[in-house]
Amino acid sequence: MNPTMTMAELNRARRLLCALQDSIRDALVAARVRQAATFSRVAAVTAADTIYQVDRLSEAAIMAWFEAYWPRSWPVELVMEGLADGEPATFPRGTPVARTRFKCILDPIDGTRSFMYDKRSAWSLAGLAMQRGAKNHLGDIVVAAMTELPTSKQWRADQLSAVRGGGVIAAAVDVRGGGRKKITVRPSPLKHFEHGFASLARFFPEGKGLLGAIEETLWKELGVHGKNGGQLVFDDQYICTGGQLHELIVGHDRMLGDLRPLAYAKLGFSSATLCCHPYDICTAMIAREAGCVIEAPAGGALRYPLDTTTPVAWMGYANASLARVVRPALRRVMAAYL
Repeated sequence: MNPTMTMAELNRARRLLCALQDSIRDALVAARVRQAATFSRVAAVTAADTIYQVDRLSEAAIMAWFEAYWPRSWPVELVMEGLADGEPATFPRGTPVARTRFKCILDPIDGTRSFMYDKRSAWSLAGLAMQRGAKNHLGDIVVAAMTELPTSKQWRADQLSAVRGGGVIAAAVDVRGGGRKKITVRPSPLKHFEHGFASLARFFPEGKGLLGAIEETLWKELGVHGKNGGQLVFDDQYICTGGQLHELIVGHDRMLGDLRPLAYAKLGFSSATLCCHPYDICTAMIAREAGCVIEAPAGGALRYPLDTTTPVAWMGYANASLARVVRPALRRVMAAYL
């Protein structure tokens, strides 16, 4: 943590990120009433992802919010999908990147596909690091916030935030009237997988066979596959990294991971497409503050650059005991398949 940033400043930054995401959530909830039918139109295809019309709405809300509310004494660089390639976005407008104090990496809507079809909540994600230019990586994030973007039938939207070393602050927001109350979140303390949710990401047709074989072999290595007649581990493909982290943080899932970049490289697909990127997992610190283990597939810290294009492979465990059980088995399976 940068010694020039006090705990009071860190908490102020946390509250600002939460306020930003409140505005994104509220703008999207209101827009859905007026123009939900246009959400799924493709607006652009970038190196980071496919941009849908609903993404454009959130991007506009972000720019307006930073212009109006971000402290001018805290010059910041924004990193997010949807910005013009090679064009830095800084606030106050026109501030050279070299003179910014912070770098803020955002995913305005993580889980766009589920949200635009009103199928499942998406998440707005943001992480803040002290500016270090090209040297910045995920480990530099000291403040993070994630806010649920609910489906139309939901009245409650969760919001989780953290300052490094300060634990998780969690709230449930009533999107009907704006009421807010504190909630307690706790990852699963269980040290086994039986009768629980755990899975690896295989959201798209590409790589599904290889990823499925890896996961099935992993369960065999762990002695769960076929035990007592089988069907002891449940699968849930939540199509967004923020949503996956939330499931770990609140105790719904015991293990989640994303090996798609490794599988795609093995299969000869572009490793930068259809997978997790640093802006998708910029809130991993919140999960760690809750007690989860979020790491590279073979173990070790995630040190990916703060950008929107680098492919990220990761594993998440509800607790350290599960990580110790899985880690050596996963290494063996990856050596065999990848």
